[in-house]
Amino acid sequence: MIKYSENPLVFNTAIGTKKRNETVVPKEKICPFCDVEHLTGILKTSDHKIWLKNKFPTLKNSMMTVIIESDEHLGDISTYSLEENREVFSFAFDCWDEMIQSGDYQSVLMFKNFGPHSGGTLRHPHLQVVGLEETDGYAQIAKENFEGVEIKKNGLTVTLSTRPIMGFVEFNVIISDLKNVEKLADNVHEMTSYLMTDYMNGRCDSYNLFFHHFDDKYICKIVPRFITSPYFIGYKIPQVNGIEQLEGIAAELRIRLNKKY
Repeated sequence: MIKYSENPLVFNTAIGTKKRNETVVPKEKICPFCDVEHLTGILKTSDHKIWLKNKFPTLKNSMMTVIIESDEHLGDISTYSLEENREVFSFAFDCWDEMIQSGDYQSVLMFKNFGPHSGGTLRHPHLQVVGLEETDGYAQIAKENFEGVEIKKNGLTVTLSTRPIMGFVEFNVIISDLKNVEKLADNVHEMTSYLMTDYMNGRCDSYNLFFHHFDDKYICKIVPRFITSPYFIGYKIPQVNGIEQLEGIAAELRIRLNKKY
C-alpha cells in the first residue's frame, strides 16, 4: 500500500507568480544571483558560495533557502574542477546538516535542478535547502528506492535503482559518514558529466540531484530528466529499464569511475 503524506505541501500562488524563469531564455540584464551586492537574507558564506533565504518562499509552513554554488553564471557540478566541486558539496552539506540538527523541522530536503526539464527557474548554479515544519519528506521513500545494480563500493556505494522512485534511470551515491563527502562529490561530478555528454547519445540536457538523510546514511540520488512519463503522473506507476539495459549503463559508469577514483 502506498503511503501518502498527511500534510501535503501548500503552494503560495501569489508568491509563485513573481518568480523569474530564465532556464530556456537568454540571461536578461543581470541575474539576481550574480548581483551579489543586492542579495538579502544571507545566512552563511564561504568564498563565492552563499547560503541565503529564498526571496520567493512559495511553500507555506516551511523555511526555504538557496545555496548559490559559484559566481560563474554558467557553471555546473558537471563542469567544475574537482576541488571546486568538493568545496561546493562540503559547504552544502554543512548548511543542510545545520538545519537538520536545529530540530526545528519535521524534515529538511536538499535538491538541485539543472536544465529546462528539471523544474528549475534560474540558470545560475544553485541548490535548495527546505525545512518542512509539518511534512515528512520521506513518507513515500523506502530503502528499496536506493538499492539495485551495484556500480561501485569503496568507501561509498554507487547503485543504479531497480526500484526507482519515478522511473527508468536513477543513480544513488551513498555514504555513511560525512567524512566521505568529498568522495561522494567526486562521483557525482563524474556521473553528471556522463549524463550531460554520453548518456542517451548526448540527448540529456537536464538532471536533478535529490539528497536524502535516510536510514543513517547520506544519499545523493541523480535523476536524468526528460518529459515525465504519463504512467507516473496519472497513476504513480514508475517504469524501469530491463536488467540488461541497467547492467549496460552500469558497465559504462564502472569504467569511468574506476579510471578516476
